[in-house]
Amino acid sequence: MARAATTTDAFNAVAEPRRRQILDLLAQGERPVNDLVTMLGLAQPQVSKHLRVLREVDLVRVRDEGRQRLYRVNAAPLRSIHDWLRKYEQNWTARFDLLDTVLAELKEEEPDGTGEGHAPVRHPDPDHP
Repeated sequence: MARAATTTDAFNAVAEPRRRQILDLLAQGERPVNDLVTMLGLAQPQVSKHLRVLREVDLVRVRDEGRQRLYRVNAAPLRSIHDWLRKYEQNWTARFDLLDTVLAELKEEEPDGTGEGHAPVRHPDPDHP
């Protein structure tokens, strides 16, 4: 069976951990491929292959400066990932708020504030009692 294309969109492109590492490095500023090779500890052809994928979905842009090619992040295509994740942010926030409440209750139940009291076991996640 043929491998699915990884260059169709930002979701597929960032699914590969090395490409996420490249984006993290480029988020700090423009870099030539040789810097990325050194920082990642990969062979130059591997880094170039990942950069090609990132360029094809417009997550990375390149410009020539003399004999060097400098790569930089173009964050605009990440917007679709951000928008998708935003749906889950409310759920995470609600769970963290619930956890804060449970922790505060447990702290109140400690007899001397040392953490040596025996509070009942509580489950902060209503979906996983």
